[in-house]
Amino acid sequence: MIPLPDFVTNTAHYWITHVRIPLECLDLNLSWKMPIPELAALPWREELVAAHVAVQQGRIAAILPASQPIPEGSLAWNGRQGLLWPCFVDSHTHLDKAHLWPRQANPDGTFASAVTAVRQDYAHWTAADLRSRMEFALRCSYAHGTQALRTHLDSLGPQGSIGWAVFDDLRRAWADRLVLQAVALVTMEVYETPAALALADQVAHYGGILGGVLYPQPRLRERIDAAFRLAQDRGLDLDFHVDESLDPEAEGLRWVAEAKLRHAFRGQVTCGHACSLSVQPEEQVEATLALVKQAEITVISLPMCNAYLQDRQAERMPRHRGITLLPELAQAGVPVALASDNCRDPFFPYGDHDMLEVFNQGVRLGQLDAPFGAWPRAVTATPARLLNLPSGGQIGIGQPADVILFKARRLNELLARPQSDRVVLRQGATIDQTLPDYRELDPGLEDLAITENPHPAVIS
Repeated sequence: MIPLPDFVTNTAHYWITHVRIPLECLDLNLSWKMPIPELAALPWREELVAAHVAVQQGRIAAILPASQPIPEGSLAWNGRQGLLWPCFVDSHTHLDKAHLWPRQANPDGTFASAVTAVRQDYAHWTAADLRSRMEFALRCSYAHGTQALRTHLDSLGPQGSIGWAVFDDLRRAWADRLVLQAVALVTMEVYETPAALALADQVAHYGGILGGVLYPQPRLRERIDAAFRLAQDRGLDLDFHVDESLDPEAEGLRWVAEAKLRHAFRGQVTCGHACSLSVQPEEQVEATLALVKQAEITVISLPMCNAYLQDRQAERMPRHRGITLLPELAQAGVPVALASDNCRDPFFPYGDHDMLEVFNQGVRLGQLDAPFGAWPRAVTATPARLLNLPSGGQIGIGQPADVILFKARRLNELLARPQSDRVVLRQGATIDQTLPDYRELDPGLEDLAITENPHPAVIS
């Protein structure tokens, strides 16, 4: 464990010395010109800045190059060249589905079976059930170092109304720890029915975001237009699931970009998944990316869930990774974020709401290293901007000291181990990083008397 000095509180004035900050996580609006020392030889090619960071009254008061001394007599916590990151931002989750797996597993791991399994579980989605699972997820996210997250909420039928009410309660309860946003998740058919008006009113009431799931279907362009008109009328932003398949005919991402330009839409538009880009011809991809760039759309990739679901067939190794074209999107100038998506539910049975795991798997599956370049921004500054957090996702003077200190000294070390001994500071003070026990999700079971077998089997 990283030793914690007693003076690390949100009212103290102290220094965290000898840390390495990823250059892309640093707010460069500093009063001195930040050097970029060569801290690692090839083949790492990591752009890290060696620095001392002053914390005062819960905010970052100063940043000095590690080559300069801190003021004499200052309280100092030696980071021993460990990495200092801003707290994470998770821009695409499904809190209302989280931790369903123990009671509603996916029998064959396919996307279709996941959809069926969730619908079968709706009958259990009482306010108490949703609150228990959603708050469990928030506690995990917070303990791992997330400062803000956006969740999609299934928004049709009775479970939709319950889910939004529970989310609103949790948003209030967690307001001093997490920034929470919600997106209405519905099928696009809804936007050609009277139910769309009630949906938009509900989203506006809760200050949410309008959304939908795009897959090849009749009249999809018309339904996208209807969603844009409704969002424009209500002053709402849009966040779509697009092309979550390996169908080369799926062009939802392109059609959303065209619609945003056609409607001169003033709000923010986000698209998640975009898996089908990975199986489309290069010319088609280039044309789509140009439109997405022109429309100023942010794309969110969900590497863990997409790698689990896509190209899954019984007793057959997947031929495709199922992840969108991350380097190509970045090279085209499209903002790209990585997010956790589903956690321990029929769409993805694993995960722990840990954005470091998301970054780790995104780097490995997307080959986002050699060099790492700007990719640390994909779980920090880029999603922070998406969630309209002016001081989120970067380390800079005057900003809240919401940071994570790792023992790892370079990104290679960071991604080689789980980093379970990280230290999370919020407003300059350490937080309780105790993860909730899964037994909390099994009410009543902890009271069952379990007797060991007095005659254990003998294996010869």
